[in-house]
Amino acid sequence: MDITSVLGVIIGAVLIIVVGIGPAKIGNFVDIPSIAIVLGGTLAAGIASYPFSMLLTLPKHTKMLFQGKKYNIGELVDTLVEMAQLARQNGLLALEEKANEIDDMFFKQGIMLIVDATEPEEVRTLLENDVDAMAARHEDLIGIYDTLDAKAPAFGMIGTLVGLVNMLKGMNLDEGGAGSLGTDMGTALITTFYGCILSHLIFSPIARKLRVRNEEELLYKQIMIEGILAIQAGDNPKFLREKLVTFVSQKERQKLLDPDAVSKKKEKASE
Repeated sequence: MDITSVLGVIIGAVLIIVVGIGPAKIGNFVDIPSIAIVLGGTLAAGIASYPFSMLLTLPKHTKMLFQGKKYNIGELVDTLVEMAQLARQNGLLALEEKANEIDDMFFKQGIMLIVDATEPEEVRTLLENDVDAMAARHEDLIGIYDTLDAKAPAFGMIGTLVGLVNMLKGMNLDEGGAGSLGTDMGTALITTFYGCILSHLIFSPIARKLRVRNEEELLYKQIMIEGILAIQAGDNPKFLREKLVTFVSQKERQKLLDPDAVSKKKEKASE
């Protein structure tokens, strides 16, 4: 489970409220009209910008923010190496039964394509088109948060203008308008404050975290594609492992190349 999303918001809120504002003065920063202008306006702009079919998917993103690292590259490499060994011993047709045990439909599709003797260029094209379409869908959904990120400060500025207009209109002292100056000025400034908080502490981090998740899935599927094509080409399983681990960092690469040595090292360190 990845708690950094919540942890970041909590740390930011504590620093702003406790260190910056001060608990005794927090009431000065609670203004219902400002909340209505910034939050209501931002959400309204988001609703106006996207169809409901896309907006209804937003609750699913909450799960993605907290699910942690979903894709286990080590297990994927082990599976591909095992399939390479099976294919070299018994031929590509032997992978059909193995493919039926796979839950990942993308992975299963790729294995069945090579079992059916599809040309390597066609296999790559089909799988990469699938990945490109997935990435485009993800980017469209992430764009919702980019839109909210941009609109929140904009509506903060709108609230500032509203407050300033009301303040200037109320400066006719002969009519007793001076009493509303503080309230109007407060609304003018607090809306900008709310807009910045929503943008930089909520919407922008969500968009960035979803992009990280998207990049993790793209890497996972890229390794999968290269592994499937290497199996079709009849690559040596040992060479296949060395080829696939080039997609990860040096630290992770050592674990994937020699998992037994890494586990022994940990056991030795714990003694």
